[in-house]
Amino acid sequence: MTFPHIDPVFLKLGPLEFRWYGLMYICGFIAAYFIISAGVKRKGLPLTKDDVADLIFTVAMGVILGGRLGYILFYNFSYYLEHPLKLFAVWEGGMSFHGGLTGAIVGGFIYLRKRKIRFYQIADIGFLAGPVGLGLGRIGNFINGELYGRITDVPWGMVFPTGGPLPRHPSQLYEAFLEGPVMFLVLWIISHRVKQEGVVFWSFIGLYGLFRFLVEFVREPDAQLGFLAGGLSMGQLLSLPMFLVGVAMVIYRVRKG
Repeated sequence: MTFPHIDPVFLKLGPLEFRWYGLMYICGFIAAYFIISAGVKRKGLPLTKDDVADLIFTVAMGVILGGRLGYILFYNFSYYLEHPLKLFAVWEGGMSFHGGLTGAIVGGFIYLRKRKIRFYQIADIGFLAGPVGLGLGRIGNFINGELYGRITDVPWGMVFPTGGPLPRHPSQLYEAFLEGPVMFLVLWIISHRVKQEGVVFWSFIGLYGLFRFLVEFVREPDAQLGFLAGGLSMGQLLSLPMFLVGVAMVIYRVRKG
């Protein structure tokens, strides 16, 4: 298959460039606002629309700061140790989902604690919106021609602009499908059938860990790291604990309920 070569920039206004990847982030946060607002209204929680907007802003800051810090620590620490001024060069790329997730959880926890609202009450709603942002983000990766898969001979393999002359797995699309509509459907079913608090949240953690671990078998590992312990990638080493802890916590929350 031929890579579509979509221009990563969808709008230019003089020196300003607006990219599809950034638009995907914005759309994800907008979707989260409406999903959380609907969930808050349905559950009768003491949060106004402005409160929901403030919560999403806090979580967004956690995603950005945590994602950047996670990438620096897990994926390229030695480089940034030698080039400390590059720590702030976010326009050059370098974000970690696992770091962003940690930042989102910490930011949300701090905000909700100040409002004296139980974390799981909102987390179960908020993380139902997570797959929307994840799916859109992976499509943004695909448009950028980044985070592509390993060399393959499958009929749907693609030659990516920076991936050399051989076809590769479009692993961004695999992740977009699994982490987007598939995960959303599973979490939606769980949210309507299981009433114990925290089950949706921990199901998200476990499902992401599982899907990311599996897709990493066909995704090209980061060039500066390659394969690590046991022939696994950094993404797999970070995702496997997520899956195990997520499953254990789902079982614990259900039994506790």
